[in-house]
Amino acid sequence: MSMATGPRAADGERPVFKPDDAVRISVRFPVGHYRVPAYVRGRHGTVEAVIEPRGIDNEEEAFGRNAGSKRHYYRIAIPLAELWSDYAGSPKDGLRIEVYETWLEGR
Repeated sequence: MSMATGPRAADGERPVFKPDDAVRISVRFPVGHYRVPAYVRGRHGTVEAVIEPRGIDNEEEAFGRNAGSKRHYYRIAIPLAELWSDYAGSPKDGLRIEVYETWLEGR
């Protein structure tokens, strides 16, 4: 499910994703400082945890565009082989990163 079509509470109170959901991190390159590193954009991972309480979108808030709305951050587990195709370590090795809800798409 994508952010555009996925289920969502009108005010963002309920998380869109839950632990063990497969997700893809969006690919976009907006101008300015954004907290999602370029090397994880477009990569697939799994939600490990929903971070509570909801948080303000710091990226949009920095540009004065958020007006205090809140959504969830998620801890995403990304296998290192997803990041580097020639990774020779254990398939259990992975990166954990917290990503704001607007950057995630369902798979």
